[in-house]
Parts: sequence; structure tokens; C-alpha cells
Amino acid sequence: MSSLKASEDLATGDLAPYWFESKRPLVCLAFVAPILLVYEVGVLVLGAQATRNGVDVYLRGALEMLGFGQYFLLPLLTASILLAWHHTTSQPWRLRSNVLVGMAFESLALGFSLLFLARMQVWMFSASPAAITCASAASTNNGGFAGQLIGYFGAGIYEELLFRLILLWPVAGLIKYIGAPRWGSLVGAIIITSLVFSAAHYKAFTFNGGAEDLEMFSFLFRFIAGVFFSTLFLYRGFGIAVGAHALYDILVVVSVV
Repeated sequence: MSSLKASEDLATGDLAPYWFESKRPLVCLAFVAPILLVYEVGVLVLGAQATRNGVDVYLRGALEMLGFGQYFLLPLLTASILLAWHHTTSQPWRLRSNVLVGMAFESLALGFSLLFLARMQVWMFSASPAAITCASAASTNNGGFAGQLIGYFGAGIYEELLFRLILLWPVAGLIKYIGAPRWGSLVGAIIITSLVFSAAHYKAFTFNGGAEDLEMFSFLFRFIAGVFFSTLFLYRGFGIAVGAHALYDILVVVSVV
């Protein structure tokens, strides 16, 4: 009945139920779970050929410093955060398959939208078409196509986990605490976390030897991408932000192959 109701809503153009359902934490978890599984299993299977996401490395390193070195602890914590969020907001424990399908198509459309913005930046800067590969929201330093693909799934999950799900609201709360209005705190948090998101890809700002050399074209675009993903997170939820992030990075590679 739930799937039938969702189908009727979409068929009649009533997107309000889909808009609400697709943002619920439980639905987001169901949507991102396959992405998370592909990344974690892919890293294990491909080994050194896989491009492990930098934020994944940082988060696991932080857990190890606290004495928690179990490999699957980070994905379990990711799922636990979403389940706890769902529980504390007292939302119904239901899933609609058509909503998940709709989220996949929406994420793809948003991924293409960000790719269009990347191409616009290439045009505005009169850059080489090859510069589009530098406008990826994730680093592409290591591994072949399969390894990069796995890394992009990891970027979609863990970069959105850290910079949007974990950091965005606390930063907004801190800005509001020092006297900013609600809208100002959100704008400030988007700008700050997007700058940190962009900077996290470069050697100049990190301790990651696999990070890139600082290059202003890609830094600027990654900041724009951070603003884009933050806006999606706030208005469309964690699942759509993850899906759009992962699919955008994949589209960048596919578009230049």
C-alpha cells in the first residue's frame, strides 16, 4: 500500500509526500546503505588499487586514537547516527520503494546540474576542457577507474557525513550563540564548512600525503560544490546530498573518458 500510495502521489504531480519522505533519516539510511556497502566491500576487495577516501582515513584515525580500531565501526556509527536521529524525531518506521527510486533520479539530475556548473567555470576561466577533472569534489590521485569509482562512493558517504551531517549544525549553532540571526548562522556555517571541505583536499591544509597540491581553480569549485551540497543537505536531506555527491564525481570521470 505504501508503494502504491507513493506511485499515486508521483503520478498526480503531488510531490509534497515525496519531498518529506525523502528527507527522513530512516529513508536516507536505506538510500545510502548500498553506496556505503559498495565502498567498504570495494576497498577490501581491491586493496591497494582502491582509492580510500581521505575523510574516511581521518575518521578512522581519530577512532583508533580513542582505542576503537575495528574496521566496520565507522560504517556502523554512520548507520547509528541516522537511526538515532530517526528515533529522536519520533518518525514512523516505514519505507517506500518508489521514494528510493525517486531519490536516485533526483540525485542523478542534481549531479548533472553540478557538472554543468563545473563546465561553466571552465568556460568562464577559459580553462582547458581537461580542467573538468580538477573540478571533481573528490581527489582522483590513485588507482585505475575501478579504484577511483570506489573512492567516489566513499567521498559521497564520508565527506557528507563529516562536513554536513556532523559539522554543519554545530557550526551554525556556535555562530547563532555569538549573536547572529538564524539565517545568518546557516549562511555562515555553509561558508565555513564549505571552505574547510575544499581545503581538506590539499596538502597545504592537511597531513595527508596523498592529497593534492593547492590549485585555485579546483579550490574555488570545491568551495562552490560545498555550498551546493550543504544546501542540498539542509533542504533535501542527507541521502540526496550523498547521492548527488557520489554521482557527480562519477559523472566527471565518465564525461572525460
